[in-house]
Amino acid sequence: MEVDYLIVGAGLAGVHFSYQCLLNQKKFHVIDGHLESSSRIAAGLYNPVILKRFTQAWHAEQQLAIFDDIYNSLGSILYSDYDFKLPILRKFASIEEQNLWFEASDQSLLSSYLDTTLIFSEIRGIQSLFGFGKVNQTGYVDTKKLITDFQEYLRSISCFSENIFNYDAIHFEDNHINYDGIKSKNIVFAEGFGMIKNPFFNLLPLDGSKGEILIIECIGLVLDVIIKGGVFIIPLGNHLFKVGSTYHWHDKTSLPTEEAKLELITQLDSILKLPYKVVSHTAGVRPTVKDRKPLLGSHPNHRNLHVLNGLGTRGVMLAPYLAKMLFDYIEFQTPLHQEVDIKRFRKIHWDL
Repeated sequence: MEVDYLIVGAGLAGVHFSYQCLLNQKKFHVIDGHLESSSRIAAGLYNPVILKRFTQAWHAEQQLAIFDDIYNSLGSILYSDYDFKLPILRKFASIEEQNLWFEASDQSLLSSYLDTTLIFSEIRGIQSLFGFGKVNQTGYVDTKKLITDFQEYLRSISCFSENIFNYDAIHFEDNHINYDGIKSKNIVFAEGFGMIKNPFFNLLPLDGSKGEILIIECIGLVLDVIIKGGVFIIPLGNHLFKVGSTYHWHDKTSLPTEEAKLELITQLDSILKLPYKVVSHTAGVRPTVKDRKPLLGSHPNHRNLHVLNGLGTRGVMLAPYLAKMLFDYIEFQTPLHQEVDIKRFRKIHWDL
């Protein structure tokens, strides 16, 4: 088999780089033996505003500019909908937070996202003495369904192998790579937290933060928005809601913990005053980086090995944008943004 790209990893990063290959009529093959990636259990929220500090997320405007086209196109290819557009209501804890909201909404970068009319209408079962602020151009992507459907599509066109990648099986030739019967011009590693086992890129400072999420059933709660206040509450339909998320930096396993479950329930109980039951509890390790910026670029000694990683908590918005950025860098030598280029760590972390 001869391809332009061998893609290692079929989470959000792998899906979107594969989409770039499809869009540009490049031959590719995807390998992934770790099918329970953090992308599958992710909340899938997208939001151009960092609500803790009321600032715009990095390159949010550029990300949103291509967001709809790409997810709509994926929906057309896979005959399903994955993008659910819902406003986020940010619960205020004080008058001071209201004032910070108004100050932020006056900024040119945030004015199109933060609604200046505060919401005080009652939502049955949700307490908010100081009301809510509405964030526009937000919603969630059903990442589990997207990744599952895309993998099935790749299988149907013989572009997917469910195998653990063997780094020792890479054989470098003059202008290509041989791997297990596949001759490829490039390998793109989109492995998420699994990159810590990659001998070509494991010196990069991928930190990883564990997140845990609950699905609850609450018969009395009716929402057509996402609530954010300590935890987020996302309506899924059929009286089901996704609740999350936690952030833990020391535990790097994907096993749910009672400690995190109690943390989520405690925060949820401070907002929701209706009876509910926990239906499921999942966990995953997000691929986060110490400087909070993604990891894109090529290996300094093997120019046909590339990395697409470090999407962290904003993978739904970042993945389409960064996959296109890396594709354009490889194919057209379009420079990467310095903030995400792995060259920023070259002197410190890479033994060259």
